[in-house]
Amino acid sequence: MSGADLADRLGVTQPTVAELERNETRGTIRLDSLERAADALGCDLVYFLVPRTSLDDAVHLQARRQAALHLGRVGHHNALENQIVSPEAAEAHLARFAGQLVDRRGLWSSADR
Repeated sequence: MSGADLADRLGVTQPTVAELERNETRGTIRLDSLERAADALGCDLVYFLVPRTSLDDAVHLQARRQAALHLGRVGHHNALENQIVSPEAAEAHLARFAGQLVDRRGLWSSADR
């Protein structure tokens, strides 16, 4: 469909259609404008987010991040008191603590634990 035809269907000028196309290319088009264009083309606009990973993986990764943050602070205090934990023991503590955090409320909160 030509720009002129789309402009006619949208009830706008051809330069307005060109601007819509530029905005779409730049990723700055407004959703209401895109929805109007879709409607003019006899289409439905479908807008959704696609997870990059499974929900289970995302939850476990976040639990591990939170556990590492907390245990990092504990490790710093242990080092100050000359109570250093081996890397193997630290990993075991991290895995165990992360497992405990998986079902805890506030897992996604950025507040300190």
